[in-house]
Amino acid sequence: MTRDSLAVDEVPEKRQLVEHNSIFSKLRNWVLSWFQWTPMSLSALRTAEKKILSCLKTAYRGWYVDIGPAVGASDKIWTISLNEDSPKTPILLLHGLGAGVALWCLNLDHIAASRPVYAIDLLGFGRSSRPKFSSDPLEAEGQLVKSVEEWRKEMQLEKMVVLGHSMGGFLAASYAIKYPDRVSHLILADPWGFPECPKEYKSNVPTLYRVIGSVLTRMNPLWAVRFAGPFGQSLIEKVRPDIMKKFSSVLDDKDGQSIISQYIFQCNAQTPTGESAFHAMMVGFGWAKHPMVHRIHELRADVPMTLVYGSRSWVDNTNSHIIKEKRPNSFVNVQIISGAGHHVYADKSDVFNNHVERACQMADDPSIMLSKAALEEKESTESQPSKEPSEKKDD
Repeated sequence: MTRDSLAVDEVPEKRQLVEHNSIFSKLRNWVLSWFQWTPMSLSALRTAEKKILSCLKTAYRGWYVDIGPAVGASDKIWTISLNEDSPKTPILLLHGLGAGVALWCLNLDHIAASRPVYAIDLLGFGRSSRPKFSSDPLEAEGQLVKSVEEWRKEMQLEKMVVLGHSMGGFLAASYAIKYPDRVSHLILADPWGFPECPKEYKSNVPTLYRVIGSVLTRMNPLWAVRFAGPFGQSLIEKVRPDIMKKFSSVLDDKDGQSIISQYIFQCNAQTPTGESAFHAMMVGFGWAKHPMVHRIHELRADVPMTLVYGSRSWVDNTNSHIIKEKRPNSFVNVQIISGAGHHVYADKSDVFNNHVERACQMADDPSIMLSKAALEEKESTESQPSKEPSEKKDD
């Protein structure tokens, strides 16, 4: 028997403390076990991703790009690529909150037909490293932007088209402002974080709801998925059955579509460090603490922009007019796809892919860039100029 164990046996208070710690440890382990169910693992996430990407006709490869101590001690970004040998301008795809590379499955074949395509799991999301980000909104944003730049350096890409959806659009814009020499065309798909949070957002909300909202906003946006434990995937399927239907064209059977909910679940069942970074940047979920609309004038004038919105999305597309006003001497092309919601890349993937390809062609050869008026006229058959008030909004 060791000296320490004798000391515990001889002192009742220490023995009680050990017993208390033991009970607490068992309770803690039980709670943790609820959130560490099988198959919550990177292996399950990898399997789900592989099943989704099996629908691709174009060969792809996936690997980890080591970006060093960008945020954590040794960060790695999960990357997939297609058609790397093409001489055309490469394009980088940045996903939205809670997503990952596999959700671009409806776009990869089409875009890769003419150029190199790279899609990454943003740092703190998907299969990428999950370091702890700053709780300061601008610092967290800067850390995410820095990780993208470190990835570009490792990939030795001189210039690229950068396409971001939702939160990825916010980060893509921030990246383009900081590193304009690296962006040949900026494509924003239903970007989050551009408009300013309306003053009436809180003033019109009853006191009880404000209190409840204040409590909930202290938590990460997707906390319920993890709190549901082994029922997290079922929760996603019940709350958002439309998500699976968006991919029915390539995953046509029930099992195939359920792999989408499994993938989303596994993406968000891991340690939510990227989600915490988003939480630091957001206010009321729908807005950013530092709206991009107030900073977009900082984007260098020679960086062209294409904005693609869904007419049924909850994202306010009226800010596109403000962007045009703040960039009077720049190319700003705004397209609103009729019938598409927030997941515009999946809702109307064919139309979306065509917009992306045209933007990429301009990056290949700036001389073919059409005037704003001509481009809007050319695409009037595919898009509508504004949201229709009678349309049901989707996300």
